[in-house]
Amino acid sequence: MATHTISQRLNHSRVSLNEHLPVDHRLNSVYRFGAGAMGVVLLVFGILGLVHQIGFFDTGGDRVAGLNTNGALSVLSIVVGVLLLYGMVRGGNFASTLNITLGILFLISGFVNLALLATSHNFLAFKMQNVLFSFVVGLLLMVFGMYGRVTGFLPHDNPYWKARHEHADDL
Repeated sequence: MATHTISQRLNHSRVSLNEHLPVDHRLNSVYRFGAGAMGVVLLVFGILGLVHQIGFFDTGGDRVAGLNTNGALSVLSIVVGVLLLYGMVRGGNFASTLNITLGILFLISGFVNLALLATSHNFLAFKMQNVLFSFVVGLLLMVFGMYGRVTGFLPHDNPYWKARHEHADDL
């Protein structure tokens, strides 16, 4: 009996990001807002970069909205912006997981491009302000994606707490 209880506790204490979230839950609006806000920012940045007709892999230091850009970075920004807008429309766990995943990728991109700043491999024309922008967007996306989902102090009415403690009344 004691072994079975310990086994149950271990199985329910692991953190999983794929638990069910009701569509109308208030956390859904946080995930949607985060994906939508960041998606619009990236989409506008990418469109402005394309409108300026900067070369696709030009590293000459062309600036749009205070950030260096080129055609490749503009297209990449548009693609990620559209993906985030799709996450906003879809909502739920998809938007949350998308925000977390893209947030991690933005942080990794910031570190990689920081290492490439003064090299010939800087094909996205990053400067220090672009690196900082990647870090900020990455952290914001991660916060929006993890909000109410990843913490040790979830309220007992939170659907993630309920999923992790479905046998709390039995103990």
